Amino acid sequence: MQIRFSPNQNDYQKLCTDGLRANFLVETLFAPDKLELVYTDADRAIVGSVVPTAAALKLTADAELRAAYFCERRELGVLNIGGSGAVEVDGKKYEMNKLDCLYVGRGSKEISFSSKDAANPAAYYLLSYPAHAAYPTTLVTVKDAAPTELGTLADANRRTIYKYIHMGGIKSCQLVMGFTKMQEGAVWNTMPPHTHTRRSEVYIYFDLHPKQRVMHFMGTPQQTRHLVVADRQAVISPSWSIHSGCGTGAYTFCWGMGGENQAFDDMDPAPTAQLR
Repeated sequence: MQIRFSPNQNDYQKLCTDGLRANFLVETLFAPDKLELVYTDADRAIVGSVVPTAAALKLTADAELRAAYFCERRELGVLNIGGSGAVEVDGKKYEMNKLDCLYVGRGSKEISFSSKDAANPAAYYLLSYPAHAAYPTTLVTVKDAAPTELGTLADANRRTIYKYIHMGGIKSCQLVMGFTKMQEGAVWNTMPPHTHTRRSEVYIYFDLHPKQRVMHFMGTPQQTRHLVVADRQAVISPSWSIHSGCGTGAYTFCWGMGGENQAFDDMDPAPTAQLR
C-alpha cells in the first residue's frame, strides 16, 4: 500500500507539474490481477482498485493499517466500472454489473472480488474511510438508483448524478459516494466549483477514450492549478481544494467523500468570477 502525505494550501503552490501529479493524482490503478491501494492523510482515506481475471482476489489489511482485517475499523465503497463480477463478503456473494455499487460495513472480515469473464473482467473501484459505527453491507444496482438531472447544454454541463451512499440512500458512518455521467456535448463538471472544509473528496474519471483527457482543476479558489487526467485515474482533493474538470471528450466520474458530515449540499461556494 502506498502512503501519501498531502501538502497544505500554501506549500502546494511551490510544486511543479510533476510534484502536483505525485501528490494528488493516482495514475496506477486497475492493473490486471492486482490489488492497488493508496492511503492518504486527507481524512485517512484509502483509494484503490481490484481487477480479477481467472482467480478471485482478496482484500487484506496491509501492515500499515495495524488491523487484523481491512474493515476492522473501516467502511468501504465499491463501484464496478468494468465487466460483470461478484464481491463476496463474509460468505455472502453480491453479483455486480457495471455501475453497480456495494457498501461494505465496518466489521466485515472476508472480502474477495471475482469476474464472470476473464476476457472482460470486472474493474472494482474502492474508496474507504475510517468508521466508528457499523452499518449493514448493502448492494444497489444502477437500475435501482434514482438519477438527478442537472446543468444545461448551453453551459456545457448537462449531467446526470447517481447517488448511492448518502443520508437518503445506503446508510454509512461517514462515506458518501456516487457517480456523475456527462451527457453528449457536455464537458464541464462541478462548475462553479466549491470546497468543503469538513470533508475531503476523491474523483475517479472513467469511460474516457484513450486519446482524450480531463483537465481537472484543483487548489484554493484564488490559487488554482490543473492536472491532466487520463481514463481510470483518480484525484485526491483535500478539504481546502476545489475539484472541477473539463474534458476533451465524453466521460463519467465517481465522486466520494468522507469527513465530519454527510450533507451532500454542505459546500463553500467558489463563484467563477472570483477564481484565479
